[in-house]
Amino acid sequence: MIDQASGLRKMQDPQHIKVIAVSGGKGGVGKTNISLNTAISLAKLGKRVLVLDADLGLANVDVMLGLRVQRNLSHVLSGECELDDIIIQGPAGINIIPATSGTQSMVDLTPAEHAGLIRAFSDMQTKFDILIVDTAAGISDMVLSFCRASQDVLLVVCDEPTSITDCYALMKLLSRDHGLFKFKVVANMVRSAKEGQQLYAKLSKVTDRFLDVTLELVAVIPFDENIRKSVRKQQAIVEAFPDSPAAVSLKSLAQNIISWPVPQQASGHLEFFIEQLLEH
Repeated sequence: MIDQASGLRKMQDPQHIKVIAVSGGKGGVGKTNISLNTAISLAKLGKRVLVLDADLGLANVDVMLGLRVQRNLSHVLSGECELDDIIIQGPAGINIIPATSGTQSMVDLTPAEHAGLIRAFSDMQTKFDILIVDTAAGISDMVLSFCRASQDVLLVVCDEPTSITDCYALMKLLSRDHGLFKFKVVANMVRSAKEGQQLYAKLSKVTDRFLDVTLELVAVIPFDENIRKSVRKQQAIVEAFPDSPAAVSLKSLAQNIISWPVPQQASGHLEFFIEQLLEH
């Protein structure tokens, strides 16, 4: 604990950093697509963006962009290299921390491995303004931990019962057990802005009745065949089809994020993110 605390104090860049967890419970709702496209859009607005692939056992950020990965988080945890050594650069200059794929041991990290991850973050030399954490599907301890450690939790939800149910379950756990009561919602793959509002209303109706949480609809992303095409091309839609409906909405979300205030207390620092991970 003493070594970790001193590591935190030695961080080179103590400036306020915006930390956003992108989650939603159910798999297949578009979390990674939204994480990457938002990151690229933020970078094009002049922000230094770091994307953490937090699906530690089934990584796919690098695959979606067709990037070659030599080393990943498992190499950092084994002591083979530093976190800065595994960072790869993506479109528009975004930095990406790749995770592993098909490695069960990465799914359930031991307390010592958690501490190793904390130390790796505290020793980072790479500078950034915004950290986007692309969480795994489901409601595992790791997902809850990353959400709890972030300033803003962006919940991606689709207009299908399982997506709404899983999103509700995630909010229930985070509010009941981890003291999180504010969530930002992205209505994804909807047919119209009206359908997005209706989806948000459905979710709000359930949370208003059973949970003590506050929701805010921050983006409505339309269903767009160009997303499928961009995935096949291993490109982000904001680059492959920048004028498509989904790309325009994603760029608007990035503009929205820039306007979100960065708290002036501890929760605005990267130290908060890594200390919260350790505390969990």
